[in-house]
Amino acid sequence: LPGIIATFANGQGGEGYGIEKLAFVIDIRSKELLKGFGDALKKIDRETGCAYRIIFLEANNDVLLSRYRQTRRKHPLGKDNSLLEAIMMERKMLLGIRARAGCVIDTSMMAISAFKEELLTIIGDDISTTMSIYVESFGFKYGLPQDCDNVFDVRFLPNPYYIPELKLCSGLDKEIGEYLEQFNETAEYKEKIKSLLLFVVPQYIKEGKGRLHIGIGCTGGRHRSVYIAEFVHKVLKNCGYTSTVHHRDIEKDPRYSKQ
Repeated sequence: LPGIIATFANGQGGEGYGIEKLAFVIDIRSKELLKGFGDALKKIDRETGCAYRIIFLEANNDVLLSRYRQTRRKHPLGKDNSLLEAIMMERKMLLGIRARAGCVIDTSMMAISAFKEELLTIIGDDISTTMSIYVESFGFKYGLPQDCDNVFDVRFLPNPYYIPELKLCSGLDKEIGEYLEQFNETAEYKEKIKSLLLFVVPQYIKEGKGRLHIGIGCTGGRHRSVYIAEFVHKVLKNCGYTSTVHHRDIEKDPRYSKQ
């Protein structure tokens, strides 16, 4: 099975069929393919020079336990082990592939629609020249996104939560932007974060990074972080970078449900 990857990468598998891109999905059920994965990549590098990208998907233990219980599926390594032990064994078996991955996506708190958009953004890129950037707002009270490369804390900005007429709004509403823009620190921070990102993003690309995950956090993940995340996303898009934005906790608190 490892030879199949190299064969397709050499163009033999898709010749005459109009195949321009191929994706192989590998997990611990792939047995022989998993064992020979490293050798297959070496063969591709040595013989074909074909560009490829490894995307590694993961989730935290609590989420994986919940998913298995909800679907009632058996873990492939669960015959003689507890479910948690099987998950830990799986992590260990996949460490080598994870270390090679140019993109590691933590799906623990990611909605299916957000994951789909992020995946399509990644596989649609020209691997040799671009990097996908995932901008995510979140609330510190719900925990940090586990796979963030850079986390920005905007809890120092004035909080619209304490303004009665703004409480039910979100950072997507113009009222929140108008409120925050009254303060000098908002404008100054926007300029500083813009300057920083426009400096570091080209450096990440230069080093061959395939995916950059930027987290913007405030207390509840509804007002300030959403506003700044939207600003960062627009800055990156306007500069020609491939960027998507996701607001993880914007509807988390039921008190914000509008009647």
